[in-house]
Amino acid sequence: MDPATHTAVNSTLDRARCRMKAHPLALDAALAAVVLVCMVAGSFVDPRGQHGVSWAVRRPEALSLVLMTLGAAALVLRRRAPRTVLAVTGGVSLVECVTGDPRSPVAMSAVVALFTVAAATDRTTTWRLGLPTMSLLTGAAMLAGPLPWYAQENLAIFAWTGMAAAGGDAVRSRRAFVRAMRERAERAERTREEEARRRVAEERLRIARDLHDVVAHHIALVNVQAGVAAHVMDKRPDQAKEALAHVREAGRSALDELRATVGLLRQSDDPEAPTEPAPGLDRLDELVGTLRSAGLHIEVARADGATPLPAAVDLAAFRIVQEALTNVRKHAGADARAEISVVRVGPHVEITVLDDGAGGGDAPAPGGGHGLLGMRERVTALGGALTTGPRYGGGFRVHAILPVTTRTRAPGDAA
Repeated sequence: MDPATHTAVNSTLDRARCRMKAHPLALDAALAAVVLVCMVAGSFVDPRGQHGVSWAVRRPEALSLVLMTLGAAALVLRRRAPRTVLAVTGGVSLVECVTGDPRSPVAMSAVVALFTVAAATDRTTTWRLGLPTMSLLTGAAMLAGPLPWYAQENLAIFAWTGMAAAGGDAVRSRRAFVRAMRERAERAERTREEEARRRVAEERLRIARDLHDVVAHHIALVNVQAGVAAHVMDKRPDQAKEALAHVREAGRSALDELRATVGLLRQSDDPEAPTEPAPGLDRLDELVGTLRSAGLHIEVARADGATPLPAAVDLAAFRIVQEALTNVRKHAGADARAEISVVRVGPHVEITVLDDGAGGGDAPAPGGGHGLLGMRERVTALGGALTTGPRYGGGFRVHAILPVTTRTRAPGDAA
């Protein structure tokens, strides 16, 4: 079969299956008609025959035809009331086994009803209803029927009812297995989507923190140096030129870091992003020198032995110091003094930034207010601790404890 024909056949079967699921009562009526035809046709066959033949044609009794019609008619409602249908078909089969022709296949309707009960209920219900049905029909045929108890017709009733119960239970088990697999696949798909959304949200937060740190720091420097240049432009042009040179340098640094950060958002077919390593504490002197040139008094004390830190910890430490010094310049006043200490204490590195300004470092500027939040997110993501707040007597204090060995956060951990 060529692929086009195979596809057409599958499409036709799918449409037929959907149509049957949409009209279950019509499907059950068709099944009842097929069962009735099979029972009536079987009632005309005599498997024993006469005159040396293995089978012959016989004339069924009127009672058998009525019982077959009642049993088949009950199957129309087999989905809506499977237990009731089993009781009705079992009753007409029992009457046929006792009073009618024992060779008439009325028990076929009870076999179909028992299969439906086993497929639609659970295993306990199948055992509770199937065993009495099998025992009652087989016992009635053996004890009250006109045939010997060991006749193959009596044994056939027991075999067919048993196979119906087993087949229905197998169908129910397979449906439950397929349903469980489908639910598991849907749950796994939802989990993958939630994980993807969580990673996207975390990446957005990380990029937002980096952009805030870069822009806030360098724009604050540009603002300060531009103010100095405007103030001394007429009287001290040399100092104004120096301030403008610092403005140009701060602008260039801001553009470089923005290019490196935005480069992470490029698509796979975009030009290659810059490969410059992320800043760390090895650039602390450069950062301090830039702010000192802007007029901020800074003292640095390091007791970390220049120990190499993991990239994530090194970047977080640099950004914390950068954001804290930017807040000092923005909020602590023109004459504020800042102190930085970087100390290695066991498996942690402690970073402290102090200032003696009168302003509050946690007072957000108009339209801002994300600096301290970004610090806390960075520290929490690494499993560290951050403490910020005013100092007694004036000024502000930022104290961060970062683990030297980072841990991977599970998807359910709260940030």
